[in-house]
Amino acid sequence: MTVFTMPCWKKRLDRALAVLGCLLFLGQALAGTIEPQKAELVLDEQGVALNADFAIKLGPRLVDAVERSVPLNFRFEFDLTRKRWYWANEHVTGRVIPSKLSFHALTRQYRLTRGTQQQSFDSLDEALKALGQVVRLHVVDKTLLIPGETYRAAVRLSLDHEQLPKPLQVDALAHRDWRVEAKTQQWEFVPPLTTDK
Repeated sequence: MTVFTMPCWKKRLDRALAVLGCLLFLGQALAGTIEPQKAELVLDEQGVALNADFAIKLGPRLVDAVERSVPLNFRFEFDLTRKRWYWANEHVTGRVIPSKLSFHALTRQYRLTRGTQQQSFDSLDEALKALGQVVRLHVVDKTLLIPGETYRAAVRLSLDHEQLPKPLQVDALAHRDWRVEAKTQQWEFVPPLTTDK
């Protein structure tokens, strides 16, 4: 008597692939995202200022970490380069601004720290909204800009995994739900020609 076991193995393989597909989908769903919604350069008294908005969504594991008083550090990055046809683009200026988001269990408030400025919020959504807003940040002096030239600006807000506590850094390398996908927005900027000196 001959027994064929091929259909049984095929069913098991199909189930394993379906489970693997669900796990991959779940892993992508749990990861957070930071997406730029709007970014613009505007003239100010000293040169050029930046306005930007980011939509921030943290995965459940990161939300849980914040609520357990693990601080999350973020990096806001701005870069401005001048296009040159004869050589590589010239780096004009750049800024990196660190921010820290933490939760204080005694006061039940979220605290956002940028440099020496601190703000407190009653909800995580309010804190993330404030973290994602950059308003009239002076980024470049007018003496560094050539009117009529084309510049390329780029902004990015990201979670700084290197600032996590050491055990969580290892976990962040192994598990996708600790990662936050951060996108960069780039656009061209041409300083207006001015007649006054």
